[in-house]
Formats: sequence, structure tokens, C-alpha cells
Amino acid sequence: MLVFAVSEEKNRWLAQKMKELGIREGDLEEKFVRSSGKGGQHVNKTSTCVHLRHLPTGLEVKCMQDRSQSVNRFLARRELIEKIERLSGRATPEEVKREKIRKQKARSGRRARMKHGERKGEDG
Repeated sequence: MLVFAVSEEKNRWLAQKMKELGIREGDLEEKFVRSSGKGGQHVNKTSTCVHLRHLPTGLEVKCMQDRSQSVNRFLARRELIEKIERLSGRATPEEVKREKIRKQKARSGRRARMKHGERKGEDG
């Protein structure tokens, strides 16, 4: 198992998720590219951008969020896992969060309509 510059808990989570989805490190093609953006000379000298491709599905992810290559490797794998989950029909954490917010808004909208007397058959 690869260990990245993130907490042990996150490393364990990543390994577990990859095992659940059947993603092996051998199925991943990883390239390192020079990042762009803020960071000055450090960014211009090191290849911190991670380009990850899952060979069986052909999905590609490019990550250059952090100045650390190790953290970007972790983040790229996390993005790839989310993409594969979306393809397989599983609900990703992002989709669960969106659905929860949608339900909250619908509930508050119903409450507001009831509070302001907008019921069937009434003209305002």
C-alpha cells in the first residue's frame, strides 16, 4: 500500500475504497507534470501536478491543488474513486450532500408557504 503525506486515517480510507471498487495500483498510470499558478520558483522547478489514468475504464484525472506532489497523488486518487463511483451508480459523498440540501430547501419552502397562508384555492 502506498502511503501519502496525509493522515493515517485518510490513507486507510483510500486503501479501503480502492479495495471496495476493485481498483489496483497496477491499473493506474501515473505521470508527473510541472504545475502552474502560484508558488513562484518552487512550482517552476518541481513536477507536482499529478496526471492519473485508470487503464480499465480509461478515466483520467489531473490534480494540482497542492504544492506537495504526495498530497496531489492522494487527491487525484480520491477524485478518480469519485468518478468511478459515479459511473457505477453509487451515491458519492458530494451527491449525498446535494440531496440533503435539496430536501432542506424543499422543507423550508413548504413551511414558508404554510406560514404565509398560500393554500389550495386561495387567491392572494
